[in-house]
Amino acid sequence: MRILYIATSFPSPDKGATIYTDLASALHEAGHEILVAVSEQKRNLSSTTLQNERGFDVLRIVTGNYYDVNLIEKGLTMLRIPSRMKKGIKEHLSNKSFDLILFEAPPITNAKLVSWAKKQFKTKSYLMLKDIFPQNAVDLGMMRKNGLLYTYFHHQEKFLYQTADKIGVMSQANLDYILKHNPQLDPKKLEIFPNTKHITQAYQTQEFTMRKELNIPTNARVFLFGGNMGRPQYVQLLKKAILRFKDNPDIFFLFVGRGTDRHILETAIKDNEITNALLINNLARDKYEQITKECDVGLIILDPCFTIPNYPSRILSYMEYAKPVLAATDENTDLKDLIQANNLGEWVSSANEDEFFKKIEAMAKSDSLVFQGQNGRRLIEQEFTVSRSVKQLEAFK
Repeated sequence: MRILYIATSFPSPDKGATIYTDLASALHEAGHEILVAVSEQKRNLSSTTLQNERGFDVLRIVTGNYYDVNLIEKGLTMLRIPSRMKKGIKEHLSNKSFDLILFEAPPITNAKLVSWAKKQFKTKSYLMLKDIFPQNAVDLGMMRKNGLLYTYFHHQEKFLYQTADKIGVMSQANLDYILKHNPQLDPKKLEIFPNTKHITQAYQTQEFTMRKELNIPTNARVFLFGGNMGRPQYVQLLKKAILRFKDNPDIFFLFVGRGTDRHILETAIKDNEITNALLINNLARDKYEQITKECDVGLIILDPCFTIPNYPSRILSYMEYAKPVLAATDENTDLKDLIQANNLGEWVSSANEDEFFKKIEAMAKSDSLVFQGQNGRRLIEQEFTVSRSVKQLEAFK
């Protein structure tokens, strides 16, 4: 199968891997001919390039800055991406043919681009739906329901679902939500297409090299939060947690990543001279893997105002390295069902701060962390390996 994968983010091999690079690599290894066309931030690249990465071709089309920028610049880039991507694909891929167009949302504004590409290459498309926009922006108070912006993006959302020949959603709650709010859709058009990843074999360690490098006490229970730190991640709750436990030497918080609200933690740690919390930028993949092995609990935090059922992919890394999860989220996600049904850790409503603090205290003293972490490792091996995604896409062809 010849696949054109239109991506929004696709890090180069030296910058690590994501669920998207894992999927592309797995498709390539399964014998499919895959070409990735990705929008590249102008801060990273001066001009569009086509080169071999990970064994297959990647077309990096310079569009504009999308990550770690203010909402205005992010919005303008989102609106620019389709036209600039179309131009780049025309210039570099006009002589190619494809059997499938694979793409993800967000951003929903790529629907027009995919619609054009389907006609250009006379093929069908598969949408990997990773967020429900613009309702998520309404939930966070970033957009007014039925306002001009909402009306525009809601129209784009409808067109997105219409453009895709198949829509893969992350969970049952996602599927139910989409069908409930889009009765015009044929239920057969949707299927559960969970986040999956390549699973490493060496997932345990007896060494504490990264704790030593980062000056993290070896006898403390380390709570790790890795990934984006933006509005959806409800960083204010993390701030309250580090202030609550700032004098507890048995608890240590490690935050790894970037995002628009990262500064909230940075300021809190600095102004309060907190010594049992550390905030660092993205690590090289091998170092992040090692520190994950050395930590004790993986944190997942979401704003309690969400009405859409988010399903954060960061849980996969915690499960992969056999780490129990402490999730504080909204009530609507079925992530809580996964955690509770399989005893992967603990879940609380992120609206209940006191209960969240009690769970931190309990897990800092718990003798069940290893058992819960092993439950996660077994589950990811059974249900969330990237080969599952490959088989679903092969079945769609």
